[in-house]
Amino acid sequence: MNLLNLWLLIAPPVLGGVIGYFTNDIAIKMLFRPYKAIYVMGRKLPFTPGLIPSNQERLAQRISNAIMGSLLTPEELQNLARKLLETERVTEAIKWLLNLALDQIQEDKQQKTAKILANILHDLVGESLPRLVTVLARREDFLEAQLNQVFDEFLLELQLTPAQAEQLSRWLLDVALPPDVLRQGIIDFLTDRNIQIIDEGFREKTSGTYWVVANLFGVRNALSRLRSHFLDEREASNTLLAELIQSLSVQQRLREWLLNLSLQNLPVSTVRQLRKTLRDSVRTYLQTRGEDLFNALSNSVDWHNVAVLILNRLRTSGVVSDSLYPISRELALVLERYLEKDLEAIVAQIIPILNIDQVIINRVKATSPANLELAIQEIVRTELQGIVNLGGLLGILVGLMQTVFLILTRS
Repeated sequence: MNLLNLWLLIAPPVLGGVIGYFTNDIAIKMLFRPYKAIYVMGRKLPFTPGLIPSNQERLAQRISNAIMGSLLTPEELQNLARKLLETERVTEAIKWLLNLALDQIQEDKQQKTAKILANILHDLVGESLPRLVTVLARREDFLEAQLNQVFDEFLLELQLTPAQAEQLSRWLLDVALPPDVLRQGIIDFLTDRNIQIIDEGFREKTSGTYWVVANLFGVRNALSRLRSHFLDEREASNTLLAELIQSLSVQQRLREWLLNLSLQNLPVSTVRQLRKTLRDSVRTYLQTRGEDLFNALSNSVDWHNVAVLILNRLRTSGVVSDSLYPISRELALVLERYLEKDLEAIVAQIIPILNIDQVIINRVKATSPANLELAIQEIVRTELQGIVNLGGLLGILVGLMQTVFLILTRS
């Protein structure tokens, strides 16, 4: 067998393998390249740009449809949301947010948080709370238990000590009812009409010796002279009243009366009526004047300083730090109960808002052909190289078949 015959037998598989290998390689590269259209004498060459760059918009739509149709279905998004919103994850997220808020409060050097909290407190006490109390005060049982407790535990058992009774009795006689005030009160009481009524009553209701005195002498003249004396002799009248107060031990009697003064000495029906009167008075006052009361209170308080004190307490309070996890846990459980009922509806509303399919389309369209080729080859590099190798192998097999055919033909 000479060299020519040997070449004729070897050439078909060699050439078939080379052609099959490079043909597949060129075909795969033509999927992506050239990246841009090539023009010769004003005419665009066929197959430029490559198959994928020329159909990138349609490819983006197909990818979006495939992902949204089989991968990111509403059911899968719901499952994903359930995994993301597990109780422990949500608890830790809420706790992180609360810690972040506390850190922000601690780093607030311009006191913006204090200003916000002061405005909230001012609005709460000056606007919201008065309206709420006015509405609640219309109920018959408003503050009933609380006022009853105050009455039973404080007012009912309230009794003055000896020192308090002494001080109060002295104040009544020295400040509230001094001799000059008593004198003026007697003068105001002893009007002509009152003197006549007293005189007539004394004449009608007395008997025995007093009847004789009342009808022979009467009390009109005595009371008129007493009023005239109090009017004309001011200093002497005051001295006389002071001596009477001293000689009659009015202060001592008043002190004893104050010591014995207690609601417990009153009949049960009277105490109950007093308690009911207290409740009705508080309810009526809050209905009519409650808004003015809270407005005055709100305007008289420096809410900024109150807010600063509250925030300073929050910064250093160990109770707040220890309460972060329980609060986060409870909020997470509330969110979980809400999601169990409405998760499907929430996901259905979120999908159009997120517009995931359009995001995918825009992302694919915005990717350059070179980056798109690189991304696809990174995913299926082995598979694409297998196609190239398979093309070479098939070329070799076809060449071997041709060689066999030539050998059989010659023989």
